[in-house]
Amino acid sequence: MIELLNLKKEAFGLDISDLSLKIVKLKKNGKNLKLESFGYAKIDSGIIKEGEIKDSKRLAETIKYALKGVFGKKINTKYVIAALPEEKAFLQVIKMPKLSEEDLRSAILYEAENYIPMPINDVYLDFKIIPPFKNRESESQEVLLAAIPKKIANDYSICLKQAGLDPIAFEIESQAIARALIKNEKTEDPIALLDLGENRTIFIIFYGGSIRFTSSIPISGYLFKKIIAQDLGVDMEKAETLIARYGIRERMRIKIKEEVGAEITKGEIFQALIPALIDMVQQVKKYMDFYQSASCQDKSEEIKTIKKLIICGGGANLKGLENLLSLELKTEVEIGNPWTNINGKQNPDMSLEKSLKYATALGLAQRNFKE
Repeated sequence: MIELLNLKKEAFGLDISDLSLKIVKLKKNGKNLKLESFGYAKIDSGIIKEGEIKDSKRLAETIKYALKGVFGKKINTKYVIAALPEEKAFLQVIKMPKLSEEDLRSAILYEAENYIPMPINDVYLDFKIIPPFKNRESESQEVLLAAIPKKIANDYSICLKQAGLDPIAFEIESQAIARALIKNEKTEDPIALLDLGENRTIFIIFYGGSIRFTSSIPISGYLFKKIIAQDLGVDMEKAETLIARYGIRERMRIKIKEEVGAEITKGEIFQALIPALIDMVQQVKKYMDFYQSASCQDKSEEIKTIKKLIICGGGANLKGLENLLSLELKTEVEIGNPWTNINGKQNPDMSLEKSLKYATALGLAQRNFKE
């Protein structure tokens, strides 16, 4: 939400996490958008730690390397819309009286001190007025408040410039994820989103036309692979193959000696992942219950339960995960479609399984085409 320049420039989306980066560039194709370029690169351990850049020079070199190796059309623009780490951000929906935008901005500077656990002078602060649901009349209005420590944003800006890029906007990850997965960024009922990334999981609740709640969960697709590798005695690459191909769906014996050099059961994969899966389910359930409890206490709002959980990220490729989550959370669970607001269907240049990893980057790239 931290804009640096006017967005009327040709730009691409760049999603940077602790372990990897993803690049997506879209172009107009009639009334729809079309994938023009995409790329991926691993980030060496230690370059970024828990969202903080520790080695700006090496990260800039990794970005330049990734840009040279994109699939599709070569990226010739220097303008970029980049993600900022969710675990370093603060998002909060607050209620404010109906004021002019100028007066509202001044009032929010004072009100934000009640919600942001840092000195206001140390953060970049922005806000978005949430349109009233079903045009209900009210003397107050809802505002989505977003903040990021200046040091974090400045470090990313400096690094991008070292890579020869010009950041025209930064956006917190959850905002890009919601843009990629929520049809027209509007819902009739609260919907939960779960992005199982390589180094962390982002939990989001979206309702009406805005994010309502976010949290970062320290469980990741990398953790799943590491557990399988250690418990079953295989390397990380083979562990990823087991997760994507066999998952946790059935307890039947499968002979895969040619793939991993051992005879393994699907049940063994499930058993190995039980502690991490239970931890993740408990945290998601806790946040869903917290949101529901807060909704019940807000007498001015119609109480609505979360109707659906949409999962994305590389960890969403764990076969059978949606069934497990649906059973444990007692709600509908589906694998997300990151092409929902691009062309509405899977792109022929990228499989659905691969695109789940690119949800944030796809959402960032779409930002360039928003009015």
